[in-house]
Amino acid sequence: MIDARFPELTNQQVEKLKGYGTVENFEKPTTILDYGDKRYDFFVVLKGGIKIIDPEKDKGNVTIHGKHQFSGSSSILSHRAIGVRGETLENTQVLRVKPDQLKKAIAKFSDISDLLLNAFLLREESLKNSIQGVKLIGSEHSNETYAIRDFMDKNDILYTFVDSDKEEGLKNILEAFNLKESDLPVVINNHNEISIRPSIDEIGECSGVRLKLDDEIYDVLIIGAGPAGLAASVYAASEGLKVLTIDSNSPGGQAGKSSKIENYLGFPTGISGRDLANNGYIQAQKFGCTISVPHRVESIERKAGIYEVNASNTSPLKAKTVIAATGAAYRRLPLDGIEKFEGAGIYYSATSMHANMCKNSEIGIVGGGNSAGQAALFLANYAHKVYVIIRNEDIGAKMSDYLVQRIIACENIEVLTNSNVVKVDGDTYLEKVNIKQKDTLVPNEISYLFTFVGAKPCTEWLDTIIDTDAKGFVHTGLNICDEALNNESEFSKRKPYTFETSSPGLFAVGDVRSGSVKRVASAVGEGSIVVSDIHKFLAQEHQLILNS
Repeated sequence: MIDARFPELTNQQVEKLKGYGTVENFEKPTTILDYGDKRYDFFVVLKGGIKIIDPEKDKGNVTIHGKHQFSGSSSILSHRAIGVRGETLENTQVLRVKPDQLKKAIAKFSDISDLLLNAFLLREESLKNSIQGVKLIGSEHSNETYAIRDFMDKNDILYTFVDSDKEEGLKNILEAFNLKESDLPVVINNHNEISIRPSIDEIGECSGVRLKLDDEIYDVLIIGAGPAGLAASVYAASEGLKVLTIDSNSPGGQAGKSSKIENYLGFPTGISGRDLANNGYIQAQKFGCTISVPHRVESIERKAGIYEVNASNTSPLKAKTVIAATGAAYRRLPLDGIEKFEGAGIYYSATSMHANMCKNSEIGIVGGGNSAGQAALFLANYAHKVYVIIRNEDIGAKMSDYLVQRIIACENIEVLTNSNVVKVDGDTYLEKVNIKQKDTLVPNEISYLFTFVGAKPCTEWLDTIIDTDAKGFVHTGLNICDEALNNESEFSKRKPYTFETSSPGLFAVGDVRSGSVKRVASAVGEGSIVVSDIHKFLAQEHQLILNS
């Protein structure tokens, strides 16, 4: 049976691709793909073969690509660092295609697009399970280490974690690299290059997740790569617009933190938020969208009809239109000293990384919405006991019924109604959680607490610029107040478009928008529909230029 990860291109498909590349010959074994390369080429074997090697393993051959098979994974579309090495066999002939040319071929030929992307996605999944990637050494209880793990995990950066609290050979490892425990966390790559206490920005740059952005004017700048932002990225790019999408952390937003989404149309057995986000990330790049993280937006202003956005890790970004898709973040519990334990016992998402951390432990889930319910059911597969802590009397008040029924049926989940976390304590990491149910303290041994309460819109960068509701969610379309409309001369000539804010050409979609339905499907819908508003706005601006 043919392995779908390593299919063969047909003669006709190879001939099509020859129009986008060059034929090269290698008499001797030659490295044509090297570990850590960020911008690497796509190769089709015409004669001989390409050996794919995991540099971390002594006999680490992943596979050998034969005639009409091809190298690469989805990282070739995003210029992310490659985790393997590719070496030709003797007397090998290949077709070399540059990434930009490959994107053109994918856009033009649907049969090639389907074959390549299916193989790329399968390879990415296989690499996660077989390639060691960079080595991260640090304490599981360190919030600094956690921040790095969280970023790499959510951005699918391959890594192996060595917990300094549990590693018996830690002293020998540190001595081998001339390191001290005070240097932790450290990241060591395949070339034994060491980064001591690296920042998230450094991780983004080294992995290729963060790109060097050109000084040009985009048709659309999308801020936020959650479901709404990714949907807008796919639709805008597929319709020929020049699109840049940035995010402060990773693709997926709040949905990316969901272990399993079961009520999204088309996925009867459910899909993880991470997989949904990763598929959207690749899909957008397939159509030519540029996506880069991490970039935190600091300010925005409109000059002569062009938006200029100041963001971290880049020069000012310019665009004719901007889509705010920054979503909402869960609020901190109002407890003294809680920030000390964030990343060291208190978390705002529940992924496979968290599941491995809390095996056989007691954990608490604060919140009564779907995200809390999904997290409780997912972590119950690993934890000894799960407490779901809600303030009101009915767990079904804000949670979908299918989740409620499963929680009730799960033997190691206990729902604490009329309850609140009133105190958290510990030395360097969370060791004690006080829960009050009405006026009674609930005995527990919780050492991991996950909170999913009180969504707060991520609109700090928009606060003084556009019209929002009392909670900071952005008003759009007919909901914009009269005073804000009167301040913009353009709106005296026309009404704002459905998802347009009080600033012409600045749109808002998804959870950041006032009145939005906080569901993945509605966010995707808004991100898709807003592109029609973008087209109307750009056509109007173009007509104004012609008439001037």
